Amino acid sequence: MCGIAGIYRFGHGTSDLPLQEAVDFMTDTLGHRGPDSRGTWVDPVAGVAIGHRRLAIRDLSPTGHQPMVSSCGRFVIAYNGEVYSHLEIARDLAQYGRHPRGTSDTAVIVEACAEWGVERTVQRLIGMFAIALFDRERRELILIRDRLGIKPLYWGLFDGIFLFGSELKALRAAPGWRPRIDRNAMSAFMRHNYIPAPHSIYQGVSKLESGCLLRIGPGGAVTHSRFWDLRTIVERGIASPSRARDEEQIEQLDELLGDAVRRRMVSDVPLGTLLSGGIDSSLVTALMAEQSDRPINTFSIGFSEKEYDEAPYARKIASHLGTHHTELYVEPRHALDLVDRLPYWYDEPFADSSQIPTAMVCELTRRHVTVVLSGDGGDELFAGYNRYTLGLEMWNKANLAPYPVRRAAARALLSQPTSRLDALARALPSRWRPPQLGSKLHKFANAISLDDPDAMYRRMLSHWHEPDQIVLGSRESKGILWDPTVSKSIPDFLDRMQFLDTVTYLPDDILTKVDRASMRVALEARVPLLDHRVVECAWNMPQRMKVRDGSSKWALRQVLYKRVPRDLIERPKMGFGVPFDQWLRGPLRDWAEYLLDERRLQRQDLFAVAPIRERWLSHLGGANWGYPLWNVLMAQAWIEANPQVDL
Repeated sequence: MCGIAGIYRFGHGTSDLPLQEAVDFMTDTLGHRGPDSRGTWVDPVAGVAIGHRRLAIRDLSPTGHQPMVSSCGRFVIAYNGEVYSHLEIARDLAQYGRHPRGTSDTAVIVEACAEWGVERTVQRLIGMFAIALFDRERRELILIRDRLGIKPLYWGLFDGIFLFGSELKALRAAPGWRPRIDRNAMSAFMRHNYIPAPHSIYQGVSKLESGCLLRIGPGGAVTHSRFWDLRTIVERGIASPSRARDEEQIEQLDELLGDAVRRRMVSDVPLGTLLSGGIDSSLVTALMAEQSDRPINTFSIGFSEKEYDEAPYARKIASHLGTHHTELYVEPRHALDLVDRLPYWYDEPFADSSQIPTAMVCELTRRHVTVVLSGDGGDELFAGYNRYTLGLEMWNKANLAPYPVRRAAARALLSQPTSRLDALARALPSRWRPPQLGSKLHKFANAISLDDPDAMYRRMLSHWHEPDQIVLGSRESKGILWDPTVSKSIPDFLDRMQFLDTVTYLPDDILTKVDRASMRVALEARVPLLDHRVVECAWNMPQRMKVRDGSSKWALRQVLYKRVPRDLIERPKMGFGVPFDQWLRGPLRDWAEYLLDERRLQRQDLFAVAPIRERWLSHLGGANWGYPLWNVLMAQAWIEANPQVDL
């Protein structure tokens, strides 16, 4: 796992010293991603400089050093990630007389590109990758991002200079570029708690989207192509699902998952697994334990607040599998220690509150191992999120009443503040008293006020429902969640929710969170459930293999039950949340008060002051506005950490 960065200047016959210095500035910002070594390749005549920071995982010798030049001299590569199919590719290359130097996957990739071309090579890559490749013959720079968006890659074109990097901080370090905020992207952030690709917080800077390949030639023309398209795979799977018996499909999935885990256990440094005690992480851990000749290392995070604490479940799974288990309990003081550093790690506003325990479990894990496997992806592929069940129930119930009636009921509920609705709940006996009734009724009201299931799902996902009214002078950057053709090609609502989450929430929230949290401590995180072969297998399964008898992730459960007793797994899904709504009224209150100060907001002239202050005061009074407020707080913390950015 590494960090990459580079510059392509068009029509410049500059000396190598300015380019060398510029790219060194950029890669120096990525030292946390690759603390083991730094490398730079410069072609002053072509105007290209490519930099690399290395975290040595495979082939720890100098033959794994990057940037790396192919044996024929045509291609130069800098690469972040791991490819788990490199041994098969190397064997096939040998038949053509090509023998990569050393044993690294990098050497295999660059030689394969030289032998077969970029497009044919990338189809054979199983793994996670963000690749920068310079074709010296055609003077063409090529950027490639893996199929699911596991590894990040940013790029921008400014006045004849093309910049790219693993993180935005690398682009910010490039001499001569002054970043300017994109208010439209900020508006999208206020809805989602992340900035959706291809946008970034900066004007003119984009995220390379998942499964995409970008080419930029010597004249500066940029072209995009997609080498893997999830939508096509989903449509094909829906049109022609597997007709095999359930037992055969489970066996196929079992074998594929075992192979995906086995490939990701190859490492020249110590490795372990993140274990929450849920289905996905328990399955990955069980498959690792099954294929290891020694006890594996497992790591968990717990909370003193019982309703958020999964550590006891993880402990039982670890005991059953005989792992070396380590756990850490998160306390409010840990959040206070971390919040000021989050903007530096994420580079742009990011407000998934589980970023705090994720950062802590990665820090804990790195003290013991260098590589870790996680269970991310299972919820999207096998319909595991509670919101899928809620979305289906809400839409089905909403359809029982005519739309005008639903709209009137919604207005009546929304006219009541959440604090008053919570007070009504307190009048009920404790066994019938739903927690946070006010906020739940408001969510329900917002959902039933809409006459389209996709609009309802967008509303369920939204932290601020009208973000353009919160970010001044903005027009929200919108993407595939608003694409009306999706409902036509993916007609089933559950399928559609899963698909939309996989192409938006998964790469832009979940995988971003894990990448930044792990790489800040030079920990490589691998995600076997997101092996693209597993993804394709899941979408080839009929929906009954995912949800059955009210139980989600049915197929994954069957694979897991072969290895872990059912009674250790069966319980309501908790998620990886944190009690930050309580923390904002307690240990984080002073921090939040500073960032939400009315005069501060007015000086910035970026956010609408009144609705933010209204929700903050309401939250302090007992209502639950934690999620939308956390968005504003993370945006404000990011602005505080980046005073040089023009608002």
